[in-house]
Amino acid sequence: MTTEIARRDDSRPAEPRIGDCRCGCDLDALPDGVVVVDADGRVLSLNTRAASLLGASAGTLAGVDARQAVPLQDLEGRSWWTCADPFGGLVTRTRISESLLVLPGGHEVFLTASLVRFVPRGPVQQVIITLRDAKARRRAEQKSSALISTVAHELRSPLTSVKGFTSTLLRRWDRFSDDQKRLMLETIEADTDRITRLVAELLDVSRIDSGRLELRRQPVDLPRLLDRHVDGLIAAGHPHERFEVRVHGTLPEVWADPDRVEQVMANLVENALRHGAGTVTVDLAPGEERPELVVTVSDEGDGIPEENYPMVFTRFWHTTRRGGTGLGLYVVRGLVEAHGGDITVGRAPSGGARFRFTLPAGAPDHVA
Repeated sequence: MTTEIARRDDSRPAEPRIGDCRCGCDLDALPDGVVVVDADGRVLSLNTRAASLLGASAGTLAGVDARQAVPLQDLEGRSWWTCADPFGGLVTRTRISESLLVLPGGHEVFLTASLVRFVPRGPVQQVIITLRDAKARRRAEQKSSALISTVAHELRSPLTSVKGFTSTLLRRWDRFSDDQKRLMLETIEADTDRITRLVAELLDVSRIDSGRLELRRQPVDLPRLLDRHVDGLIAAGHPHERFEVRVHGTLPEVWADPDRVEQVMANLVENALRHGAGTVTVDLAPGEERPELVVTVSDEGDGIPEENYPMVFTRFWHTTRRGGTGLGLYVVRGLVEAHGGDITVGRAPSGGARFRFTLPAGAPDHVA
């Protein structure tokens, strides 16, 4: 809501200013709170978001002394208006950098301010304050802190193992038999693979969060891709009878990134092996309501409690039996959604966990 800018004492017409909306701008369209303060220190205009952060309506704050309407304090209880002195200071100053401040009631906000001078080195005629709720930034910082903590924890164990075995082999090579050397080298290889997987997951999380995930789409033979992966798991020592792959009807053609689809399948199947029990069943079927391929991975274990369903695809979620970074299913959802599909979790008929994801059928528009 805006107020008309009054003429100054020198009888000059008031110049167009930010806040009077003569330029056609709509402050309410901005995601942050904006408060425009005039040269007399009174609120000239503010948007709905700012009024919400200040706990009042725009109509009641317009024209009020800014120190009362926007009673900002730093974390030590000092008035921002006194400490920052937006109308004083150097005549070349045009901006007050971001700072974390507190509103009455303990509500934290990030503030930046622009100082408007109608003539170079002249007095400040307007102070344009931008307010941003600190909660979202705090949550982002907590996520970053949790990510760093998780990565440090996951890296420490394999790196300690690699360091220990390599140091032992270098210093005492002649004291070990060939079988002992092979065992230590195999352990080193397994731990470096674990580190490589963690780094790959972190890169995928970064690409998904920033929207930079690239897909190299081509026709994908999912049954063949799945059979190849299952054969690899059997060769690695898993019993053949733990797997069942079922194809229902005629599957539609799917254009997808084969490496990314295999990554999704590998994560879901290996999670079922690690955390489930009994037979891991993979069903491939055409969509019933729209042209798509439906993939279901289920096991015969204890399943996932229904109250945990909303958290399964979030970062750092783990089952009660902790293992891994908790980023795998977050990445899986990102990869499926990048293809235009969706993924859900539920309970299998056998009582175990059931993951179901879809991939749109047909070629993308740019290659159709």
